[in-house]
Amino acid sequence: MSFFGNKRLIIVLVGLVLLITIVGFTSRERSKLSWPEMFVKDTFSLMQGLLYRPAQAVSGFFQGVGDAYSVYEENRALKASLDQYVRTTAELHDLKAENDRLREALEAKESLVKSYQLRFAEVVARNPDTWNNTITIDMGQKHGIKKDMAVMTAKGLIGRVQSVSNFSSTVELLTSYERRNHISAYIQVQVPNPSGGIMYQTVSGVIEEYDPQERLLVMRKIAWGQKIEANQQVVSSGLGGVIPRNLPIGYIVKAEPDDYGLTQTAYIQPSADFSQLNEVMVVERGFTFSPAGELVPTGQPTQTPGGGQ
Repeated sequence: MSFFGNKRLIIVLVGLVLLITIVGFTSRERSKLSWPEMFVKDTFSLMQGLLYRPAQAVSGFFQGVGDAYSVYEENRALKASLDQYVRTTAELHDLKAENDRLREALEAKESLVKSYQLRFAEVVARNPDTWNNTITIDMGQKHGIKKDMAVMTAKGLIGRVQSVSNFSSTVELLTSYERRNHISAYIQVQVPNPSGGIMYQTVSGVIEEYDPQERLLVMRKIAWGQKIEANQQVVSSGLGGVIPRNLPIGYIVKAEPDDYGLTQTAYIQPSADFSQLNEVMVVERGFTFSPAGELVPTGQPTQTPGGGQ
């Protein structure tokens, strides 16, 4: 037993000596490797070559998936930022347009408040099927709105109140195809003043319809011989008893003789933009004209020349 035990010990010691000798031999810098080293190195190189490409492909695949997800998250964040920017820009433009409209309405109110009572209202409905005919505003009988009151924007007249309910009203537009009420109007014509300078002369006529092809109001019954030219302003005359006086309507585009050559027909570009109706003003006369031509506050009885009311 001691012999075999010593024999194993001797074998282990010899093995250790050989291992140390081999390690020492192989650790030196040599110009040529031994054939066992070359065999081992070639074997491991071949195995590494076989395993490296699949491992690299798998690693590249997962790296690509990670990069694609990062790009997706970044694009989603950028898209959300862009959508927010578009919404903010649209809101800013809408607020700016509303501010401009309200400023124009305030300026118009300051110029008209001496002669008329104005009530501001918002357009709450406009049916696409009757886009050129009517709009609905958010004021009615409870707000003092009455049938046939004139309605305008800061730029000019757009129509009259057609019907009234408690909290809303329907406004018939000047562009309505079904409008039956004619509007008495004046054309403001510049004429030389004998004492020097320029003065305005009014030429009367009646706005009877709207030409949808030309997008112009049609004014008829203009006396023959009156010099009607482009860019002359047209205002309401107030003679019809419905629309107050001196509300801006539009500007002359052209004029031509009627079919019989007895009167003239003028085509008017409306001052108001009928495609953008958001805030409007309902006009109530602050004064009426007495039979003697004097201004009388609304609600005060007027005395006729014969003494009647």
